[in-house]
Amino acid sequence: MELPAIPVEQFQSYLICLARVGPMIGTLPVFSGEQTPVMVRTALAVMVSLVVFPVVSPLIPMTSFNPVNLAVVVGSESLLGILVGLIARLIFTAAEFGGTVIGYQMGFAAANVFDPQNQRQVALISQLQNVFAILVFLALDIHHLFLQAIVYSYRSVPPGGMDLSGEAVPYLMTLVSAMFVLAVKLSAPVLAILLLSSFVLGILSRVFPQLNVFMLSFPVNIGLSLMVMGLTLNLLVTMLGREFNALGERFLHLFQVL
Repeated sequence: MELPAIPVEQFQSYLICLARVGPMIGTLPVFSGEQTPVMVRTALAVMVSLVVFPVVSPLIPMTSFNPVNLAVVVGSESLLGILVGLIARLIFTAAEFGGTVIGYQMGFAAANVFDPQNQRQVALISQLQNVFAILVFLALDIHHLFLQAIVYSYRSVPPGGMDLSGEAVPYLMTLVSAMFVLAVKLSAPVLAILLLSSFVLGILSRVFPQLNVFMLSFPVNIGLSLMVMGLTLNLLVTMLGREFNALGERFLHLFQVL
């Protein structure tokens, strides 16, 4: 049995679709780490592209591309997919940064663990915050939002129509600055308790000069920090959920300014 021949124009359109879908899937926090094999990520991107392609194929111009133009279009499509994944990745970066600040302040500066997702040493609390953010991400089905963003992106930004000369870059810079604000908000309860703890220990060191405040501060700060983190888990879920639910609006705004 002979396999049906695929027209060149249709295959090129599929490559353009894969160039946008692949980076979006590859930058998902669950699949972007090194613990997920490259073959698995590639196969998932190819399968999602096959599912999405019949829906978005009417929105892809069926024109004859020469190799140079095809490479330019594929490059711009890949950049668009990376930008979409970057917006979601900023939330996880904020959670990790907030956890790093908490870890250093509570006395875990030397307590690092190996992060298989990013192939580097990270602070213990930072890794805890990252895993917790991933669980919230999956529990809220935010990964389904990426599939909707793939289809809607073709309606707003046709292949080869991305323009970074407008408000896209300032908008991305605004999101990056908001990442640091979110990191401060996530770490604020623990930092407030640690500040109060340092104030009380400072008074005790004046009242009881023979008291070894330096050695006492380690168990006190660690115990208080873990207790506050446990008591504010609901607040952490609420803040992360609000940020994740706002991804849809951020995607729409990104597509409008591109």
